[in-house]
Amino acid sequence: MPLSTSRRLALLTGASLALLAGCGSSSDSADAASASAKVPVVASTNVYGDIVRSIGADKVDVTSVISDPDQDPHSYEADTQNQLALSKAKVVVENGGGYDDFVDRMLKSGHNDSAQVINAVRVSGKTAPKGGELNEHVWYDFPTVARVADRISAALAKADPADAAAFRKNATAFKAELTPLEAKEARIMKEHGGEAVAITEPVPLYMIEASGLVNRTPAAFSEAIEEGGDVSPRILQESLALFSGRKVKALVYNEQTSGPQTEKTEAAAKTAGVPVVPVTETLPKGKDYLGWMTANVDALASALAR
Repeated sequence: MPLSTSRRLALLTGASLALLAGCGSSSDSADAASASAKVPVVASTNVYGDIVRSIGADKVDVTSVISDPDQDPHSYEADTQNQLALSKAKVVVENGGGYDDFVDRMLKSGHNDSAQVINAVRVSGKTAPKGGELNEHVWYDFPTVARVADRISAALAKADPADAAAFRKNATAFKAELTPLEAKEARIMKEHGGEAVAITEPVPLYMIEASGLVNRTPAAFSEAIEEGGDVSPRILQESLALFSGRKVKALVYNEQTSGPQTEKTEAAAKTAGVPVVPVTETLPKGKDYLGWMTANVDALASALAR
């Protein structure tokens, strides 16, 4: 029995809808596959998270555990969301050196033994000086950051071999941007080598040393501030005398760690007309690593030139 025109139209319409539905389903599946194809990476701080993004671009899905300036990596406690991310990560980037021990604790409790773990302090090869403490703030050391970039590139290539060439290319481009930063430090050394500065914490010391400057701050002062302890009256007076006696050319001040004693130090510097160079431990909002470090080195150079 021949089909009526209305019956034929109904069948054609149904077939068309089924075809469209099938196409939509295929597109959704492709989008999901694309998202899942990204290499899951966890970085202990947004500093390393930004470096990973520079190298991995759109091929990585990065979780930075600490991105809030008010969070202290030394005392951070894991939350369930970050714990889940670490349990699924194929690449993990931590600072090491006692700075972010929570990463290793979370990896262990998450039973993720297959993740490739990049420890920046180990990559740096730096160790504590005899009778002293290791300065773990290695992201202020540009040669170390270059080596970490290479390790990140290699780890991403292992996790995603198809995009290995892109990762290597991006790492090369990133490292090329570190060269002008080292040149700026060399220029400071040429113009101001041997001049003295003060700090509130060891955070910027690698930048200071690479610039040929001498840290005159009593070690007991900066160590106490870093560890959240009290500075003795005698050590505080020694530190303040650096400014009243004009014994230093600048104060490099960690503005993420503020308290009565650091505020007195900053006030003493300003009263004496000693320039204050603010630095931070984590990446400020709206900045990438390279822009952030460029601003830090430029600020140091400008302070010394006054």
